[in-house]
Amino acid sequence: MNPLIQLKQTTPVFLIAFLLTCLAIPWSAQADNDDPPPAVTPPTGMLVRQQNPERELKQVLEQIDQGQIENDIRKLVSFGTRHTLSSQTDPDRGIGAATNWIFTTLQGYAAASNGRMTVALQSFVQPPGPRIPVATTITNVVATIQGSLTPNRIYIASGHIDSRVTDVLNFTSDAPGADDDASGVAVSMELARILSQHSPESTIVLTAVAGEEQGTFGSIFQANGYKASGADIQGMFSNDIVGASKSDQGVSDAHRVRLFSEGVPTFDPPHSPSFNTLRILVGGENDSQSRQLTRFVKSVANNDETAMTVWNIWRRDRYLRASDHVSYQAVGYPAARFTEPNENFNHEHQDVRVENGVQFGDLIDFVDFAYVARIAKVNAAALWSLSQGPGTPKNAQIVASVLTNSTTMTWDANTDPDLAGYEIVWRETTASDWTNAIPVGNVTTATLPIAPKDNFQFGVRAVDTDGHHSPVAFPVTVF
Repeated sequence: MNPLIQLKQTTPVFLIAFLLTCLAIPWSAQADNDDPPPAVTPPTGMLVRQQNPERELKQVLEQIDQGQIENDIRKLVSFGTRHTLSSQTDPDRGIGAATNWIFTTLQGYAAASNGRMTVALQSFVQPPGPRIPVATTITNVVATIQGSLTPNRIYIASGHIDSRVTDVLNFTSDAPGADDDASGVAVSMELARILSQHSPESTIVLTAVAGEEQGTFGSIFQANGYKASGADIQGMFSNDIVGASKSDQGVSDAHRVRLFSEGVPTFDPPHSPSFNTLRILVGGENDSQSRQLTRFVKSVANNDETAMTVWNIWRRDRYLRASDHVSYQAVGYPAARFTEPNENFNHEHQDVRVENGVQFGDLIDFVDFAYVARIAKVNAAALWSLSQGPGTPKNAQIVASVLTNSTTMTWDANTDPDLAGYEIVWRETTASDWTNAIPVGNVTTATLPIAPKDNFQFGVRAVDTDGHHSPVAFPVTVF
């Protein structure tokens, strides 16, 4: 009898026996008929299923307060304009007043967190450019909840403070920015309020960045800073325009959110084969780490507790737009953007006015606060599930140095203290998501003899002792 799977000698005997039972066609049955063995079909293993929220995550979701979110959005709108070039010293109007209020509010949450959360202002001077006529100080607010078990692993959610009207350089007119993007900032603030009362295993950062409308300057500075420090950011989400559930044609879609992610990565690591080349050779256009991240989000956030459907969009962002997640993608971090499914462009980047009976402007009147609360729940489910599980395996590879109908994968060992082992996942090349998982034990290499790598996509994910799994690592191919 041929072995189902060849692993290091540390693989338990019971695991081999379990995997033999997972075959779609038993080996004994194959021997009793004239049909050839299913050499083109990998073992079925376990079906990949969506996860139901555990007890503490349910508590987190139940604590999200629609009324608090509404209060935060209304307060941000009350500053008149939050344009990047608006006043930084006026106590009541402009981006300075808004930033100070966000910082002070988050400091209050930190004071009640028993030391779990700290809050900082992150300021720099942006030199003049096309949308910055004079050197301008840009300030982000950063709330960091230190992880209790793996603090060096980081997950981030952001919204952007600044707002605008039709003319991107008009910093004097009222720019309410209720949807774009007080809604996203309110999500970050509500998550900070709630998660600071819990103890995530990995570090969670809730941030409000500035300068987005002028060129994502705040998030560029932030992402570059993390990269320079060697921070292990394994997931970042931008919440940008997450406040309205109706389009300009009146179409309502109040229980769905779009999640945009890039395919071919923006960033090519130096001294490595081009990702573009690898994607062309292995057909992994849908398998960037950002897309693995969004697949994970869908698996943990589509449930009755969030009352939402995560709609994965395989595009870096909408046409003619980009948000702060792109700043993180540009330096190699997996990142994605949440945004409402049906936009009303009369309410985005518009002067507040009425024309032919049509109201223009990003007004508070058009915000669906219940919808924003559900978006916050989706973010909470994603961040908490990521933080409680093991890290995504690193340096995953498929060995393809010789022609063979087997698939051999290798990866680096995780350092998670509660690591239980790994699972190989696979799907048809035309499938949108992973369909099957095969546990392989606490090893760093595995070979599937009857699973041709030419016919399927394979990946690896880590599993901890509580059964939490990581996002999938898609392997680079070693020729």
